[in-house]
Amino acid sequence: MPEGHLIHRYAREQHAALAGTVPTLTSPQGRFDPGPYVGCTLQAVEAYGKHLLYHFDDSLALHVHLGMRGLWLRYDDPTVTPRKGVRLRIATDAVAYDLIAPIRCEPLPGDGERALRASLGPDPLRADADADEAVRRLATAGGAVGAAVLDQSLWAGIGNAWRAELLFLAGLDPDARRIGAPAARRLWELAAEYLALGRDAGQVVSDPTAPDERWVYKRAACRRCGSPVRRWELGARTAYACPVDQPAAPPG
Repeated sequence: MPEGHLIHRYAREQHAALAGTVPTLTSPQGRFDPGPYVGCTLQAVEAYGKHLLYHFDDSLALHVHLGMRGLWLRYDDPTVTPRKGVRLRIATDAVAYDLIAPIRCEPLPGDGERALRASLGPDPLRADADADEAVRRLATAGGAVGAAVLDQSLWAGIGNAWRAELLFLAGLDPDARRIGAPAARRLWELAAEYLALGRDAGQVVSDPTAPDERWVYKRAACRRCGSPVRRWELGARTAYACPVDQPAAPPG
């Protein structure tokens, strides 16, 4: 699933290319009605966690959630024929963006947008994120920290790859509970720093000196110490951790 860094990258690129224009919206697949957006100016493209919001005239909003397999394709030649499976094309005279396989592509009324925002926790990549609230939510969350950081109502935008790498950088066992405010703040600061690197690079970057490498995510051995990486199910996803650099908390 595209994680928050890629959603913010999409939003930044598309805002720069489309904001202030009157784009043409079509649905080659026929599963989206572009009628309400005809002739409307796209005012802004915004990312919140794993969600994209397109703000048009007259308080019209479009909500896109890519889910596990969704993606956007950009064409600098907007006359390129779209694939049959394209849910939505947003095009100007200069560029076209094709949306493929999202789990959500829908109009979002004002009350729906308010409900969506209310359902999401702070996003480490948003300037309006409340770091103190993020720390409070994680420090008081029940259960394992590795499950909590995937809960979008606690923190928005973290997925499985970032979970593995951020917890490694913080030296936290994904199964750890009641990690406390100092550890929660450290994890938040790491998320804000590293997701920004990932947004700018277009990929998960957990080591700026080796941006294509991972510490533990989908690795057989820890890249730092060489210990076999632990793998187990946590929060319905595969967790990864180094038994040396992320030692299990003592019981009790």
